[in-house]
Amino acid sequence: MTTRQTLARLRAYESRNVTFLDPDGAWPIVWERARGTHVWDPEGRKYLDLTAAFGVAAAGHANPRVTRAGQRQMTRLLHAMGDVHPHALKAQLARELSRVTFERWTRTLRPRPPAPARTGKTLFCNSGFEAVEAALKTARLATGKPGVIAFTGAYHGLGYGALNVTARAHFRAPFRSQLRQFGRFVPFPPARPAAALADLESQLRRQFRDGRVGALLAEPIQVRGGVNLPPPGFLPLLRRLCDQHRALLILDEIYTGFGRTGKWFACEHARTIPDVICLGKALTGGFPLSACVGRADLMDAAWPPSDGEAIHTSTFLGHPVGCAMALAQIREIRRLNLPRRSARLGRVLLAALAALARDARGAQLRVRGQGLLAGVEIRHADGSPAPRRALALVKTLLRRGFIFLPEGDPPNVISFTPPLTISARQLRTAVAALRRECAA
Repeated sequence: MTTRQTLARLRAYESRNVTFLDPDGAWPIVWERARGTHVWDPEGRKYLDLTAAFGVAAAGHANPRVTRAGQRQMTRLLHAMGDVHPHALKAQLARELSRVTFERWTRTLRPRPPAPARTGKTLFCNSGFEAVEAALKTARLATGKPGVIAFTGAYHGLGYGALNVTARAHFRAPFRSQLRQFGRFVPFPPARPAAALADLESQLRRQFRDGRVGALLAEPIQVRGGVNLPPPGFLPLLRRLCDQHRALLILDEIYTGFGRTGKWFACEHARTIPDVICLGKALTGGFPLSACVGRADLMDAAWPPSDGEAIHTSTFLGHPVGCAMALAQIREIRRLNLPRRSARLGRVLLAALAALARDARGAQLRVRGQGLLAGVEIRHADGSPAPRRALALVKTLLRRGFIFLPEGDPPNVISFTPPLTISARQLRTAVAALRRECAA
């Protein structure tokens, strides 16, 4: 089908409030195929993807080693019975996730005081928000406490549990009367000033005071919130307070995991080990699979042995095709050393964006990021957010062959989350295109 035919069919048959269809026809394009760093529409137009499809295609779109693993598995075992009759790949992937998280952290991060050798145990899920909900249930079972501290600007998904810890009025307002409101929100601290961390500590201690908080949930970097980086010491502070108040530290690394920030996981920059980590997006490179991974001792204490009827499960739990692709994706991340590549190219990207910001006229551009995760915040000359300008830039760049997304609340941040296989030349080409449109 052509682009026009596809969009007409969506208007006719897809529920409203899903795909945004701009009346002027400037948005969206229809994706016909994708490979590496590029996407093609039905008319054959080629686009450079600076989103990696929400960070999913970390090892490139349709990475041949990953797709072949999925294809082979589809012909061998397309579906298994999740929590009843398992398949070997689910066990293999659970073992691999333990290796790349808690086992590796125990060896490399050298926490103080030294931690005993630790393994991780996994609850498999289908999407990012499901991994968050599994983590919330883990905290409730492990601590017996209902409260969860989260941050303004956070995005943890749109399920009813996740909505309780997603501080976006746009998402929460229609369902507020059905939310139990166990989430407690504190402001996400700005990277500056230096006093931000002390202010945060005071606010967190007030929240912990009633003894009803069982977990603290945070993104090491808020991506959908506008690529917001916290000040140095943020994660160590959260770790220390959780230890003091016998609460769990849950990190949502669904977007930042698997090399995006220049480390395997963003928490490693701060040498901070969480109790539970939520993973998704880049885990498979494109198949719906996510994971809630917690310390083995914690998971064993929280979740009772199954009596034949699991209390948290789903039909497609640990899907064999997803597991096969995840194992191949992790191998590709290792083979290509994508965390190191992300760190190196991230320096190239941030340098180019900083030069763009210095040369900007008629607007204020504020640049921030880590690894191949960066944001360009668009503000008017008076300092006020310019979401319409940001969206206009994204639409114009789309017509020029570059796929970007606006982020933030309001959405005045143009984000860079490209495949980690992107080249320095492609990054500079994208920044040059943004520079031309900003000048225009």
